[in-house]
Amino acid sequence: MWPLIFEDQPAIIYVDLYVTSIINVNEKDQSLTTQVKTITAWPDSNMKWDKTLFCGMETFVAPKNMFWTPDIGIIESIKTEFGTKESPYVKLIHLGVIASSDILALTTACRMDLYRFPFDSHSCNITLQSTAYSIQEIRIIKFSDTTWITIQSKKTFHTQGEWELISINVTNSITNIIEVIEMDQLIYQITIKRRPLFYVINFMLPVFFFLVLDVMSFFIDGSGTDKLSFKVTLLLSISVFLLILNDTLPSTADKIPLIGIFCSVIFSLIGISLLETILVNFLKAKGAKKILVDTTATVPGQNDNVRDPQSPPDSVKDQNEQQGSCTLDLLKQILTECCAAIQQNQQKKMSLCWTRVASIIDVTFLVLYIFTIIVFLSVLGKLWLYP
Repeated sequence: MWPLIFEDQPAIIYVDLYVTSIINVNEKDQSLTTQVKTITAWPDSNMKWDKTLFCGMETFVAPKNMFWTPDIGIIESIKTEFGTKESPYVKLIHLGVIASSDILALTTACRMDLYRFPFDSHSCNITLQSTAYSIQEIRIIKFSDTTWITIQSKKTFHTQGEWELISINVTNSITNIIEVIEMDQLIYQITIKRRPLFYVINFMLPVFFFLVLDVMSFFIDGSGTDKLSFKVTLLLSISVFLLILNDTLPSTADKIPLIGIFCSVIFSLIGISLLETILVNFLKAKGAKKILVDTTATVPGQNDNVRDPQSPPDSVKDQNEQQGSCTLDLLKQILTECCAAIQQNQQKKMSLCWTRVASIIDVTFLVLYIFTIIVFLSVLGKLWLYP
């Protein structure tokens, strides 16, 4: 029966909740799975006795189903199970108090902000509330203070996985079911922090090294296709990391996580670098093509009608005419060769101009590229590590 049915004061239920392990944090489902130990104590005037009349016995263990127990539930609970099995006993104290201890595996809803992933921390609530009794019948009070609960939870913490327990804060609150019915609540705010070393080593450092390799690729000889192939390989590698990241982060985030910005910007920078390499190679190939055309151009030779000066002339007159014609042909040949040399120099200067433009674009882009990377990483690091 209700132990205070003939009393006017509400029953004071004392509760302690200790977090013993963090089993799972599901970012996509926005849920937290923990193992907790709860200690509940409530008054029962029918179970009060004088210990001097019973051989000094102060406590006594009895079956739980023989006594009234408070119906305290967890509002955020998605799934609640007993850690091993439900304890079938309660402890009776001669002062008229009944105490119960249970180990529960809780899966509770928790709203998570993954903006600073993997350097993120979250605060999840476990709200204890009676399902049937109002504040005039039951008051839920914390048995220990916040500092003691945090210290004891850290001492009994079983797991050393991805998550670290920071603190447990306990507050009381009153909620209205309807206008005339008020329910007492005891809110445990659990603050946890992610250990980022795994993601830094296996995710962030490889992406950063890809960016460093892209910067160093500017020193590769751009005459062939090796530079383009190298940059395309880097771009595909970043795409694989973005697919892995898509499976980790929830799709319903309010803000784009910084790690998503980190990968997307690096992906864009490598893509722009690839386009710049294509342009530079095009300009260099255009200049090389002009040089090749000029070097393969034919130079007109001597006149076939010019006789060999050693051949004997038929007469002195023919000899004079032949010498005059040979001199004229030699002058024409010299003039033709001079014009060809001037034209070849002009074409060579034009091809060198294309190559010079390509070199200027490459050096300017490299300076701006490095400056952009430094500014981006500085701003992102400040947002990441110093919110």
